[in-house]
Amino acid sequence: MTVRGGFWDLLSDADQAALSAIGREVVYPRGETMCVEGDPATHLFILLAGWVKVFSVTRDGQELLIALRGQGEFVGEVAGEATGYRTATLRTGTLVRSLIVGHERFSSFLDAYPGAGRAYRQVITQRWNETSAILINRAATTGAQRLAALLIDLAERYGVPAGNEVDIGMPLSQDELASLGGSSRATVTRALTNWRQRGLIRTAHRHFTIVNVDALRKIAGG
Repeated sequence: MTVRGGFWDLLSDADQAALSAIGREVVYPRGETMCVEGDPATHLFILLAGWVKVFSVTRDGQELLIALRGQGEFVGEVAGEATGYRTATLRTGTLVRSLIVGHERFSSFLDAYPGAGRAYRQVITQRWNETSAILINRAATTGAQRLAALLIDLAERYGVPAGNEVDIGMPLSQDELASLGGSSRATVTRALTNWRQRGLIRTAHRHFTIVNVDALRKIAGG
């Protein structure tokens, strides 16, 4: 799981002001492509509002959703550190307000502001740990368990509590849920239908409501 609140919220007011001073704010409408896998990478994005879908394309041309990044998180940082080319395609899932910072300027900022450097390393380390845990977990869980765990994670990261329920206003297709959770679409369809019939969740257009969080946690094995 990512650091709750993200990199931006780990910064002090002074660090946020310094970072804002070397970047520029851009607003992207929902459904807009922010960058494309394989393009030259010159900058990263710090999400001040909204959330972004991170896609990768397989050798046979299939587009897979590999991550979601929300308010306070950064995206597009890996390309600047590694290949110099975009390693994924970024597409907005909602209206997004982003701070764009050049890779060289961002690197200099981290060197000049130790607190920001520590926050960056904390987030990167947690992402690597998250990836490792996902790979291990996929070998020992069913598709339905992984889907339940994914919905719980989305609820914790982006959900809005409503009494004992949690609302998740997130336009994800069943194909995207399957890709993100490492399962098949058929598994996602069966599980969501079963959980709706049991009263554990409700679904609507661009919206999920987890009615029984504890039951979903038990399904996930947590």
